[in-house]
Amino acid sequence: MLIVHPHFHPRRTGVTAHVELVAKAQAALGEVRVIGDQLPPELPRLTWGELWRRSGREPVLWHAHRNNEVLWGYLLKLLGRKLTVVATSHSPRPVGRFTKLLLRFAKQVVTLNKLAAAWVETPSTIVQHGLELQRFSPPADRREAFAALGLPGARGIGVVGRVRPNKGQGDFVEAVAPLLDSAPEWTPVLVGLAKGADAAWAEGLRAKTKGRLVLAGEHQNVVPWYQGFSILVHPSYAEAFSMVLIEAMATGCCVVATRIAAVPEVIEDGKTGFLFEPGDVEGLRRILERLMKDPALVEQVGRAAREVAVQRFGVEVEAKKLLAVYATAAGA
Repeated sequence: MLIVHPHFHPRRTGVTAHVELVAKAQAALGEVRVIGDQLPPELPRLTWGELWRRSGREPVLWHAHRNNEVLWGYLLKLLGRKLTVVATSHSPRPVGRFTKLLLRFAKQVVTLNKLAAAWVETPSTIVQHGLELQRFSPPADRREAFAALGLPGARGIGVVGRVRPNKGQGDFVEAVAPLLDSAPEWTPVLVGLAKGADAAWAEGLRAKTKGRLVLAGEHQNVVPWYQGFSILVHPSYAEAFSMVLIEAMATGCCVVATRIAAVPEVIEDGKTGFLFEPGDVEGLRRILERLMKDPALVEQVGRAAREVAVQRFGVEVEAKKLLAVYATAAGA
């Protein structure tokens, strides 16, 4: 059966990266094509003409990741094409009525965690995201990996992701700033794009650390940053399923994250990371103070996180689970 991943979005997002990764992994297991924009040219493509011809004579599995892609699948079905529509909800917050209506007509719905499954209000299968474990791997020497970043100090603690207030970088800075005077070996870092008013806001955060905070900007390849960081803080207020969490775990970082959505399903508090309530600056500060004084604990938790990532979060695991969803949908 031909599997098609459409991508009808004007820019690259986290969903784009996920579609790209899953399509690559599934291509080793069956016939997979992509259609749309913003996806790399090396992925196997499908033209609209080929889609029209093949879906007229053979079953096609259409895995949609956004509302407009779901609508295109339904339209093709109305025009007599032999399409089976599977839809994934990536929303980090409760979905609207229109989305709920669309999902009801999909043969199978995929969600990323228990909370998202409740939001869609229709039966779904939970399939958590995976990643390339060979790429996201621990460094041979974390101190050397940090030194290679060219930053001051000997250890890194930071946040990876778009720099904006709802991602929680402000809470991170408020929590870590009072700890820095007594921890000269630690360097706080924000890795991610800051645009317009967010850039000015980020400079204000830097001032709160007496200039210690490094604004590293956006990087296409974030692996060296994960490998250089000892502690990865994920202070976000809302996420559907953050790839940053499992990328950091896979590279052996000690992750400190807000207790939101799927995070407690990913991190075991105190064993493979640490959790705090969104916006709880003092709670975050207590965790960071403990960790910054105990590098051995940081390394121990990072090793445990890597083991869990290997067991649960390889993209091959996700690809096989999705193929099982497709088989159920096609059978239905």
